Amino acid sequence: MKKNKASTPCLGICSTTYGDNVCKGCKRFVHEVINWNKYSILEKELVNTRLEDFKLTVLRDRLSVSNSDLLASKLNEKGINFNDALDPLTWIFDLLRAAGSQPLDLEQFGITLHAPIDLEELKNQIYLEFLELSEAHYQRYFLVSDR
Repeated sequence: MKKNKASTPCLGICSTTYGDNVCKGCKRFVHEVINWNKYSILEKELVNTRLEDFKLTVLRDRLSVSNSDLLASKLNEKGINFNDALDPLTWIFDLLRAAGSQPLDLEQFGITLHAPIDLEELKNQIYLEFLELSEAHYQRYFLVSDR
């Protein structure tokens, strides 16, 4: 199914139900998760654009997509959910998440790793930085302080 920029980023592992202000799965803010179905297409696109920008920030210095058609084909072949309306570099996040602890040959997906690093360590760095960016954004713009 072709997606669009307003498609839900939900991964089905929401941590906002446990009191997190930022979902550890999709990295949306609690109010975005709660109100998603009430949002206009433009509001949904704005949320996805922010998430896309954060993913690009975290991924672009570490990896690149040398063949986006191959990557899309392989993701579809393996039944990995990704948003084809977003920058192909962001699809790497979906691949790494779906692969879990399984070994991956990134070159078979049309992905180039910029520096040698253990894939598990790379995944941990990417997930942590993406969460940190989202949490920092939430704290700066949405957290009400006790000033």
